[in-house]
This record gives sequence, C-alpha cells and structure tokens, in this order.
Amino acid sequence: MLSGSTKCPGLFYATPAQDGILSRIRIPGGILNSQQCQAIADIADQYGRGYVDVTNRANLQVREIHQGINALVLQHLQALGLGCSNTTVDQIRNIMTSPTAGIDPQELIDTRPFVTAWDNYITANSQLSGLSAKFSVCFDGGGIVSVSDRVNDIVFAAVLVNGEVYFRLCLSVGAKGNSAQDTGILLPPEQCLPVLAALADVYLAHLDPTSKNKLRLREVLNNIGCENYLQQVQQHLAFPLSSPQTQRWEPKSEPQFQHIGIHPQRQPGLFYIGIVLPLGRLETRQLLGLVELSEKYGKGTLRLTPWQNILLSDIPQQSIADVQRQIAALELDYSTSNINSTLVACSGSKGCASSATDTRGDALTLAEYLKTRVSLDSPVNIYFSGCPKSCAQHSKSDITLLGVSIEENNQKLEGYQVYVGVGDNEQKFGREYQFVTVAKMPAFIEKMLLVYKTQRLNLDESFKEFANRRMKDIDA
Repeated sequence: MLSGSTKCPGLFYATPAQDGILSRIRIPGGILNSQQCQAIADIADQYGRGYVDVTNRANLQVREIHQGINALVLQHLQALGLGCSNTTVDQIRNIMTSPTAGIDPQELIDTRPFVTAWDNYITANSQLSGLSAKFSVCFDGGGIVSVSDRVNDIVFAAVLVNGEVYFRLCLSVGAKGNSAQDTGILLPPEQCLPVLAALADVYLAHLDPTSKNKLRLREVLNNIGCENYLQQVQQHLAFPLSSPQTQRWEPKSEPQFQHIGIHPQRQPGLFYIGIVLPLGRLETRQLLGLVELSEKYGKGTLRLTPWQNILLSDIPQQSIADVQRQIAALELDYSTSNINSTLVACSGSKGCASSATDTRGDALTLAEYLKTRVSLDSPVNIYFSGCPKSCAQHSKSDITLLGVSIEENNQKLEGYQVYVGVGDNEQKFGREYQFVTVAKMPAFIEKMLLVYKTQRLNLDESFKEFANRRMKDIDA
C-alpha cells in the first residue's frame, strides 16, 4: 500500500485515522458484483475489524486497518475491477450516478455507460492525476431516485427536449456546499465525454502544479468567471456548445430516501429493495448474506447509494416474501420508519482528529433511544457532524447536530449545537436552534420529533416545511 501523501484516501493511498489506517475502495456508479463483494469482505476480515462503511459517494471504506494490505491482494482487487489499474488516479473522487440507473421506471437514459466511459478515460490519461482529489462528476438520468442535487463539481442532468434526451451541463459556482448550477448548455449524449475531458483540461491549465493545496473547480470558476471558463472549454472542442433559450433547470426537490423499501423496476415483474444500513455500516457476514441473496434471487449485484444504504435489485415478485424474511434474519431492515434509514454521521472522534464528539457512538445511542419512543411515518434526516467541515453530508439535513466542546466550571463539556434545515444558502447547516449536552441530546431530539408529529398541519407536511413554518411563527 502506498503512503498517504494525499488528504483523500484511496485503495493505494493509505490514510491514517485515530482508529487505524483507512482504505477507501472507489466503486464507479456504486455497483458491485458478487466476486468483488467477496474480495472486499475478505480484506475487511483479514486486515480490518470485519465491517465496511458505505460513504456519501457510494464508495466503500475499510477502517481499523493495522497492517498494510499485501501487494498481491491489491493486484487481485485490480484484476476484479476494484481499484484503478492506473494507481496515479485512484484517489480522484468516485463518479456518482443514481443507484437505480438502468432499473428506474422513469429514467430518461441509463447513465451507467457514461460512468464507465469517464472512468476508462481517467484511467487511460495519467495527466489527470493532476486533478484535485475532490474533482467530482455526476450523471443523473432523470429518474425517480435523483442525485442531481448532490454536491459535485460537474453534473450532467438528463432532460427531455422535443422528445429527445439531452443533458444539462451544471457547474459548481458560488458558495461552498451549493449544488451545481445550470449553465444553460444542452448536450446530446455523445458530446458528454469530450466536453467533460475539455472541462478537465481547462481546469488543469489553471492550477499551480507546485502548490500542495489545489484549487477546487468552484474556486477557479469564481476567480475567472463561468462564461470565460466555458469560452476556453469551447476552444478544445470540434463542435459548438449549444445554449438554447429554454427554461432554467433546477435539481429535483422530491424527498430523499425514496429508494428505501420495495419498488418496481422498469423491467416487468422485477423489484429492488432499498435496505437500511445503520450509519452506512455493514458487517461482512451481512455483506456476504446479501451477496448470497443477490445470486439466488437476482443477478448477483449489489448497489451502493450516496445516502449510505444498499439496494438489492432484480428480485422477481414471487420471491419478495422470501427475500424479506432473509433480510430480517441478517438483522437488517428496509423501512423508512426505521430511524437509521435517514440517520447520517461522520466518523467522529474515534476516527478523526478534527471531530469534537463521538458522532457515530452518539448517533447509535440516539437510534437505540428513539427505537421504542418515536415511530416515524415519514423520513426525518438527522445528521451528526463532528466539525464544521461536514464531510459526511454536504446538503442540508432536517436536523443537524454539530459537535462542539465548551469549558464550563473549568471542565470540558461535550455537546451539540442543534440546527434545523431552514434558512438561506449562507446558513450551512440551517437555522441555529439550541445547544444540548451529549447526555441530554436523545431526549431533546425525541421532544423535537414528537412536537413535529403532533403539531404538523397534515401527514404530508415534511419536517423541513414544519420547521420553516414554526420558525416564521417564532420570528413574527
């Protein structure tokens, strides 16, 4: 395993953490076959502590590694398609697409070939190792399960124009944490890869190769202007970038976590099941159990989601009841009423020196506390962040708990600043609400959820809508 000279972990770039070495396995598009899953489980058992974590880019992390992974093992992973064959670009962020690509009943286009094409291009062009490790690309097929609002440098969002499928080109500009903004440019599918290559080339031209801290694409665009940048991109292309006068495109605003539960696929008679992973964690026995189910009932694949859950796809309708029972036997669930379905946490103080609190431990404590006290009939996204960097979730949540450490009576006191998901774009976590200690946090969140359930206008009023209305009442 190569030494970690980059801030972003990779399979070949080991990154020290408080709980041991962290290795990230990049999964373009988030889809794994059974052989790959078996190899990952072997590594987690042999080198880690028998679990893997699904990340918010549909990667896998193996944590608590206390010895370097053998070079022959890494070569085996490469042979299975895990880990880039060109190790110099392995640290670049995972390519994101909807976890339901190719099976979504409403998608306009299957984006999996675009993910593969860009991944192959990165692998074949070593100069792209100069990209920021955080250079992030997303393809959204316009389906029910949308990823167009996830924070990425570049988003290609499928739209229908006069009966033909095009992609809107969206770029990250403005404040940090904002979704990519529509440039107004429409691209036929065959132009996406050359435009993406040109975007990367122009970005590289504006970087200082001697600097250890590379500018993000957003910073370059803010410095020189988006129009100027696109003019330079145009010089690299053999076709004009088309900007027809069409209505401004916005990311889908449907509620997140629609993938949890049992859903029909576009293939008649087949279904996928969105399975809840507590804080994205999956024990190797559970991973191998899901692999066995996918081979027996599906097509031998598992799909990771950027919401840190997992999909079991291609299940025939007549087999659903059997699969449900076996999922339960693995101590897993597939219901949005499970608080874990929308609970997100960073690695916390046990895995990261920047964290003020044990976010994972506190989140699991909260989930256990709420299990018998509050029954949710609609998803409420609760996010634990150990520091202001917000590594685990870039978009606003319904409730954010930001870990802080304060001095009180000459003693260190750990707790959380509570935010609710309302406010303008400058308010990163939403509206600041109240500070609570770690000990009082579970009961405080219970009270918030019960107030929401009993005082919302109707069953369709989301937590964000409720919180926004209540805050307006308080401000009035």
